[in-house]
Amino acid sequence: MQNPFIWHDLMTPDVEAAKTFYAAVVGWTFSQQMPTYTVLQAGGIGMGGIMETPPEMKGMPPIWTGYVYTPDVDAACKDAVKLGGKIMRQAWDIPDVGRMAVIGDPAGAGLMVMQPFSTEQQPRPKPGAVGTVSWNELHADNLNTAVEFYSKLFGWTKGAAMDMGPMGIYQLFQIDGKDIGGMMKKANTMPMATWAYYVMVDGIDAAAGRITKNGGKTVMGPHQVPGGQWIVMAMDPQGGFFCLLSETK
Repeated sequence: MQNPFIWHDLMTPDVEAAKTFYAAVVGWTFSQQMPTYTVLQAGGIGMGGIMETPPEMKGMPPIWTGYVYTPDVDAACKDAVKLGGKIMRQAWDIPDVGRMAVIGDPAGAGLMVMQPFSTEQQPRPKPGAVGTVSWNELHADNLNTAVEFYSKLFGWTKGAAMDMGPMGIYQLFQIDGKDIGGMMKKANTMPMATWAYYVMVDGIDAAAGRITKNGGKTVMGPHQVPGGQWIVMAMDPQGGFFCLLSETK
């Protein structure tokens, strides 16, 4: 089985400020699913969420996290440990939502595994639609180790491998033969391995302008990447790192 990303969310110290920023930059709308959780909507369909940083984690920078579907969270946790990963938060249940856990790969890059309680097919935004997370990118400590870990844990398969010169190899990974993300060795300036997520927008230059206009800052780009798409890496006003992706400049 190949396990897909099914959700992405932001933990931040200022939910209202984050909502204002991302609504202006990306165009998301919002709905309140629970008192402490705001659902992000693209085209009126939920694709992620925002939650406030809990008191015990106060002072931690904002962070985006991806959720990978699994039919059995507890089994996935056991497999992750067997493959050299770790459990960063033991599995727990959210009533009427699902069972989830936070895992770390062998280099410590974290993500969520989630087992939804409902067996009904939930509505999902059209792939590649504006406001959806359209690319998932791992900055790994050791590329070969990362590829092996995720391939065995989630069934992801290798796509093309691109030589980026001094930056090393960029390895695409696939589900059902479709590229859904890439992996590369992290830059020496990065303190640890991490995941980055790219949100689709319509026109990268205009989106980059909205970032700075609304109090964020660009970290890299905008620039074109192999395949013809355009990206920009940025920080939101609270210090959360995020990326944007567009088919056009």
